[in-house]
Formats: sequence, structure tokens, C-alpha cells
Amino acid sequence: MRCDHLVSVVDWETETLTLRNIRTTVFIFEQQVPVDLEWDEFDIISTHFLVFNHHGEAVGTARLLPDGHIGRMAVLKEWRGKGYGSAMLKKILEELRQRHMQKAMLNAQIDAVAFYEKFGFQKVSEEKFFEAGILHIKMMIFLK
Repeated sequence: MRCDHLVSVVDWETETLTLRNIRTTVFIFEQQVPVDLEWDEFDIISTHFLVFNHHGEAVGTARLLPDGHIGRMAVLKEWRGKGYGSAMLKKILEELRQRHMQKAMLNAQIDAVAFYEKFGFQKVSEEKFFEAGILHIKMMIFLK
């Protein structure tokens, strides 16, 4: 499914409710991330992305920190595996290239490593770590 045209760059203050709803559903309810770890001072300074389904409903989100760190990438369970995460990541990488950034970094949940590798991300090392009680690994991509 091609849905890259359904990804929008949004402002935290304007879209807080939508961004919070998706992240609350995926991270807090589904993955049991503690509430105090989900919300931080980086939301206000980040660029946020929303991906919409064919009904115009927001089904996924991600954020991009000013230093090129991608985080809080989440797609609602019923919409996973349908290209929405891929569309969002393509848009984020496009945004980074427009900013003339040299690289992008992220902490991938172990279950998502293969997804990021499809886009050219590589493991920085084999060292795994827990973040919010979930096993992660650092990944990076050099942008052209």
C-alpha cells in the first residue's frame, strides 16, 4: 500500500491531543511504558509526524529531535504491516536530508531492527540495553 502522501509534519502544541492519544495507546497501554518515562522535555522542541489512513484518521506518529535522533515511532496495532510506518520513516529521512543532516540515529526495539535495516539503518554495536523496560539497540544511517 502506498500511503506516503498521508504523512504530515505537525506541531506539538497544535496536535498534542492526537500525538498523545497514539503514544498512550501504543507505549503506555500496549507496551506498559511508565507514564513518567513517556512524556519529556523533548516533545516541545521536536518535529512531529502523523500518518493518516484512507479515512483521514491519524494512525501513527514519530518525533525527530533537532540532533537527528528519531524516536517515539508508533503505529496503532490494527494499522501495522500496511505501510504506514514505512511511509512515516521515508518522510522523516526526507526531512533530515532537506536539513542537510549527515546522519540519523535511533534506539530500535529489538523486534523492529529488521524494519529499520530495510531503510539502511545499521546497528552501532551489538550491545543491547533496556529503555522503559523494553530491550533496544542503537542504530544509525548515514544520509546522502
